[in-house]
Amino acid sequence: MDINVIKSLIQIVSKSNINEIKIQIGETKIYIKNEDKNNIKKNNKSFSINNEKNYKDKKLKHKNLITIKSPMIGTFYRKPNPNKDPFVKIGDTIKVGMIICIIEAMKLFNNVESEVNGKLLKIFVENATPVDYDQPLFLLETDP
Repeated sequence: MDINVIKSLIQIVSKSNINEIKIQIGETKIYIKNEDKNNIKKNNKSFSINNEKNYKDKKLKHKNLITIKSPMIGTFYRKPNPNKDPFVKIGDTIKVGMIICIIEAMKLFNNVESEVNGKLLKIFVENATPVDYDQPLFLLETDP
């Protein structure tokens, strides 16, 4: 399926009252979900961000925790290529617009940029592994 068709579908769903849509053409499956006000949209990609006040890891007792979730189904990559350093490491300061990972979907490499400022506390996904839509990728501590 053409990426422009997918972008058009995302725009239609985001501007309508449709909550979610599932489409299958041959073996290609697309799932688009229009979320609530905690959903941040940029460049036709949805980034779900949730406050994690009751995060279960007892070492992390911060109040301002945010989980950055996958905007799509695909393969998660921490590095631009196997010979390079990861985009981000635990302890790094993350800025809005900073590339934090790549998700490959249908042979297209999509840069995922941070929508928030914060300090990276945890990475939930191993490099070069499949991820689902809305799957937690990173945990950040933001300023109060």
